[in-house]
Amino acid sequence: MQATDTHQEVKPLDQVWNKRPLIISGPCSAETEQQVMETAQRLAATNKVDVYRAGIWKPRTRPGNFEGIGTKGLPWLQQAKKTTGLLTAVEVATSKQLQDALHFDVDIVWLGARTTVNPFSVQEIADALRGVDVPVLIKNPINPDLELWIGAVERVAKAGIKNIGLIHRGFSSYGNSEYRNAPMWHLAIEMKRRYPELMMINDPSHICGRRDILQEVAQKAIDLDYDGLIVESHIDPDNAWSDAKQQITPERLSEMLENIIWRKEDVQSEEYHNALEKLRNQINHLDDELMQILGQRMKVAEKIGQFKKENNITILQTNRWNEILERAFRKGEKLGLSKEFITRYFDAVHLESINHQTRVLNS
Repeated sequence: MQATDTHQEVKPLDQVWNKRPLIISGPCSAETEQQVMETAQRLAATNKVDVYRAGIWKPRTRPGNFEGIGTKGLPWLQQAKKTTGLLTAVEVATSKQLQDALHFDVDIVWLGARTTVNPFSVQEIADALRGVDVPVLIKNPINPDLELWIGAVERVAKAGIKNIGLIHRGFSSYGNSEYRNAPMWHLAIEMKRRYPELMMINDPSHICGRRDILQEVAQKAIDLDYDGLIVESHIDPDNAWSDAKQQITPERLSEMLENIIWRKEDVQSEEYHNALEKLRNQINHLDDELMQILGQRMKVAEKIGQFKKENNITILQTNRWNEILERAFRKGEKLGLSKEFITRYFDAVHLESINHQTRVLNS
């Protein structure tokens, strides 16, 4: 597909920023002018994409890998916007990259996971953002540290940026094999709870690292009331210069978006709300009972702590803890509870029990 000289009307930035769901797509890396233009045109032809993204500078784990085409790719994005009417977005990691992106009329910038993890880098960009009116998306840091993500939001907000959004792209996890970056949904949900006013975008490409589970992860994000998706798309994914396995063609992206079940946050139905309220009241009563039972459990743990104190016994009893977990796994399986949940739940209960016993021993 050849680039054309025709210009399309570009939608106002505010209108696109407030659209739900917001769909951002484009290649992991801008490689050639032809690749950038053809990808943009094919994405625009789907009528499902709002913002065109392309990696201009690529932070790579190891030297020698393709690190992006650099600033010379920005005019290609500028021309792609004029030709297709799609707004553009790029990742920036330094103040110079930010200045270059804005010089070539990039509409939205985002901070990548490797930037968010470094407060000095975030602050450098935040300082460069002062007096600039541009929306900023902030990816979660590589490591599962909510405070770093929050810190990045606070630094950008203090720079005077009004339109801030979040991108959940998963976290590095040792031993993880199913995903490139473990989703750790609970961290993104907690971030969404703390900042309900901020847009939350899911990045299934970087979570998955492969095409075959993109749909599944994207659907889960929509089920959790995310505000949109950022998906990597390439005209020839298998021969992409970076992250080939996780990119899909614009046409495949269109099919994926067609197959997603787009949920509503709420419905205006008295019957629905009444039924939901009854079920929520049941949850509240069960939660109250759980709290009472947990409180009773801690009182028993304190008695055990007193016994250990009187007999000069260590708090941690590994064999007993393994016995508790194995028993919980057997019972939990019959009740439809996952082993992962049981492990997390009992780890938390165990830690609280240790804290109670420690206070007894040190009293």
